[in-house]
Amino acid sequence: MRPILILLFLFLFSSCETLEITNSWRISPLPGVGMKRILVMGFTREADRTVIVEMERHFQEDLRARGYEAVSAQQEYGPKAFDELTESEALNRFQRSGFDAVLTIVLLDKEKERHYVPGQVLYTPYGYYYGRFWGYRSVMFQRIYEPGYYVTDTRCFWESNLYSLQTSDRVQALLFSAQSRSFEPDNASSFGHQYAKSIIERMVKQGVLNTGSSPVH
Repeated sequence: MRPILILLFLFLFSSCETLEITNSWRISPLPGVGMKRILVMGFTREADRTVIVEMERHFQEDLRARGYEAVSAQQEYGPKAFDELTESEALNRFQRSGFDAVLTIVLLDKEKERHYVPGQVLYTPYGYYYGRFWGYRSVMFQRIYEPGYYVTDTRCFWESNLYSLQTSDRVQALLFSAQSRSFEPDNASSFGHQYAKSIIERMVKQGVLNTGSSPVH
């Protein structure tokens, strides 16, 4: 593969993992009672479940590293455990399990974008090849204009909300919300790590989560 095409490939590959938080919000003032046990729950179509599973897993690991008892809903209950439950039944289940907050992950939308990639002029400087016909022919053949082409990327729009489940006047209160966009992930685990890290860092920055790093035993 020609060097310039390798660089283009690496650029496009790295772009696919890019995540941008476009908006975030937190309740003010924050509730005085701290959170300890957090359920991480993703909602998605079956086709995108692999990514959601990885997102939940990375949120669980990163939150535990900060001292929270985080639990992945996919791992703990399975993908459809709450589909047929009423609100009161789901809340009772949360309460029995000791959760005092739930962090949701939702793929809001997908949108296809078409981009034009311009052609490249490949140039090889003068060298030893010049005195041999086939060497000269080979190099000159590569010094051609490569036509541009169109590529279609899929952009994903995500939302994560943190709700309090504590028994108070703010039960089920929305504490934090963030919307993000990314290209469709090529690697579910890599993107799950990036997404969880970005959202958690934003929650820490806004004072929603603590800055501790002692894991829960």
